[in-house]
Amino acid sequence: MTIVDSHVEATTTTGLMDIEAVQKALNRSRASVYRYANTDPHSTNLAYDPKRLNPEMRSSPAEGLLFHPNEVARFAKDVLRIKHVTIEIQELQPNATQELLQAILTELQGIHQTLKSRA
Repeated sequence: MTIVDSHVEATTTTGLMDIEAVQKALNRSRASVYRYANTDPHSTNLAYDPKRLNPEMRSSPAEGLLFHPNEVARFAKDVLRIKHVTIEIQELQPNATQELLQAILTELQGIHQTLKSRA
């Protein structure tokens, strides 16, 4: 099956894509995404391979695979020969946790400025 157009989208808080997002973007099965991935059960992080889909570095084999959207786009263009690839990174909609963290950050920045002005 040949894909003429592909849309790479990352919506996680880190901006990285999990297996499901890569599967959707490349229109491939989960098994084929794992076959494309540059992984080895005996090694956590392998050297970069331009013919494979290279995941981000992991600290343990138990961590899930995450991929940078640019790497997924590169793989789609260079290896799968998909002609038109669009990268779109969407910010998550603000939720209560993010709003609380933003309020804490604002408060800490205010405290920092106050302490800085006293020094």
